Amino acid sequence: MSIRIRMTVLAVTGLLVAGCTSGGNDGATTAAPSAATTPPATTDAKPSETAAVPPLPAALTGQRPDWKRCEAPESGQRPGPEWRCATVKVPLDHAKPEGATTPVALIRKEATDKDGRIGSLLFNFGGPGASGVDILPQAATEYAKLGERYDLVGFDPRGVGGSAGVVCRDDAEQAAAEASVDLTPDTAAEEAAYLKDNTAFGAGCARRSATVLPHTTTTATARDLDLVRQVLGDDRLHYFGMSYGTQLGGTYAHLFPSRVGRLVLDAVVDPTADTAGHARHQTVGFQRALDNYLKSTGEDPKAGTRRIARLLKKLDREPLTVGDRRLTEGLALTGIAVTLYGQSNWPLLTQALADAEQGRGGALLELADYYNDRDAKGHYATQSHSQRAISCADSSERPTAAEAKALLPEFRGLSPVFGAFLAWDTAGWCANWPVKGERSTPEASAPGAAPILVVGTTGDPATPYEGAEKMAKELGDGVGILVTNKGEGHGAYGTSPCVTKKVDAYFLQGTVPAYGTTCS
Repeated sequence: MSIRIRMTVLAVTGLLVAGCTSGGNDGATTAAPSAATTPPATTDAKPSETAAVPPLPAALTGQRPDWKRCEAPESGQRPGPEWRCATVKVPLDHAKPEGATTPVALIRKEATDKDGRIGSLLFNFGGPGASGVDILPQAATEYAKLGERYDLVGFDPRGVGGSAGVVCRDDAEQAAAEASVDLTPDTAAEEAAYLKDNTAFGAGCARRSATVLPHTTTTATARDLDLVRQVLGDDRLHYFGMSYGTQLGGTYAHLFPSRVGRLVLDAVVDPTADTAGHARHQTVGFQRALDNYLKSTGEDPKAGTRRIARLLKKLDREPLTVGDRRLTEGLALTGIAVTLYGQSNWPLLTQALADAEQGRGGALLELADYYNDRDAKGHYATQSHSQRAISCADSSERPTAAEAKALLPEFRGLSPVFGAFLAWDTAGWCANWPVKGERSTPEASAPGAAPILVVGTTGDPATPYEGAEKMAKELGDGVGILVTNKGEGHGAYGTSPCVTKKVDAYFLQGTVPAYGTTCS
């Protein structure tokens, strides 16, 4: 099974290995480019697609959510009584709004300052495929100040969790693929097995989630957001999107520029990048983060990278036995990647690498299990299923194995550790996907929209800083307001006091920082 380096904010739940929690760093600097001091020139505005679908019927826009006490998620505690849950119906196909509907699950904590209430603030934590219903209550302390004047609202996007979540395979199938499929195939047999497994994954999605699978695009979810906005009684959408949530926010702004309220995009996806472009960005981003980690330990980055690459090559030949399981090259790579999402995870990486080099693979395997949503009983959550369903419904590109192979020399040059994996992933991720993708790259131009804060972190591995520059430019002159966080990790809010202060001032007072503001 392909395990793409996903764009999500892992820090909200924390790593449970060795008692450490994940998160970024406020002050570390990197060699990434600094922010420009003036806004970019206005990009060519692309027409909004608001008029491309019929209006929604009153039966949908007139819904009133039936807020009830929330049940406990599959893995986790039941949210406290201050949280209430509801379900809203949205069109399965927005081109046929009078037709079949599909549910969108919501969770809400009402503003504590009733007199000063601004409205609802919706969150998307990334992935794609992250459940806002599950994550927001766990992360709510980070947003306590915002929760004074906003109703904090989380939702499961269509195809996720309680919103007709996509399921593609069972635990046994997932474990078998994880243990046997080489994510960086070196032989014709390994290549065939890799592509066969990816094809089987998509076929499983089609069998188990046939109804929703063709309709899991980010465009459809953005339209759902606008319906949710109406149902919640807000004239404009106030929204906080992180990681993939920035793509969703940019799509919403493009579709509904006049309905943009206060939007913040943190850890930004490059809207101009195609499949190979995203893979190239992440290859550079994760290697940059790995270099910064190695520098922090006093090791030369090139020497450290060679050392880690040798370990991975050895695991490719001879996986380490861990109980009744094995630490493969792919699982080790996953364990390494997860620690680079936040600088406070770096000590975990030091210990896990030292253990693996001495023949003990338990720490890296535990890190990989955390990332792969595998619990101690061998049960897997389905975020990775939703992630692929959304990604492949969005992207019309279907790179071939030959095209992936052609990327290998360049990608290995960019990162001896991550390059081959991410090059192969371009072909494996949507191999023979049963649904045709929507487009090559998303639209984000939003002429006339209110200012949108675009926050990029210079050491971000999963959504490198350059994506924030591209998003600010695509949104348009006077719309995209670039804020640069000089630091490490995936996402800046809650880890950089400077960024947190500016975002809070924007949400609570409407204060828009100058374009090119830098936090360090």
